[in-house]
Amino acid sequence: MSRIGKLLIELPKSVKISFTDSVLSVQGPKGALTRQIMPVVALDIRETTIEVTRCDDSTAARAAHGLTRTLINNMVVGVTNGFQRDLEINGVGYRAEVKGNDLVLALGYSHPVNFLIPDGISVEVEKMTKLSVKGFDKELVGQTAAKIRSFRSPEPYKGKGIKYADETILRKAGKTGKK
Repeated sequence: MSRIGKLLIELPKSVKISFTDSVLSVQGPKGALTRQIMPVVALDIRETTIEVTRCDDSTAARAAHGLTRTLINNMVVGVTNGFQRDLEINGVGYRAEVKGNDLVLALGYSHPVNFLIPDGISVEVEKMTKLSVKGFDKELVGQTAAKIRSFRSPEPYKGKGIKYADETILRKAGKTGKK
């Protein structure tokens, strides 16, 4: 039995759940999310909890059990609290600013990098070198943060680039001069 899969999902009072034709819809104060649920798992929806059980003991059902429970829990947490991913920009002259629905990044290229912020995501810039990507869909928040990071990944010699706030860059020693 999956240790994660057998945990119950607690439902706050502000969350509304509907499950029809293997499509789960979760609505809360921050937004609404829908997801297709795999047919190898079953949901037992009660007033304050959701329990995910598997229909049989096949490999596919065992693999989907914990995954489905985690995805549903992320939906519930997202529509109530939301998710946030913090990024830091390191480098001389590297900066970011939000103009309307675009994130404009100066990353040492000959041109500024314009990134269209997706719907459901908000980006806040603090001190031009710290970014916060916020939203209620965990997948979209992580994907957006990874896309922003990919414009200039941190390099191992000087550490220049965009990195996650909790990320540690392994530094390499540079070349040594001849004697």
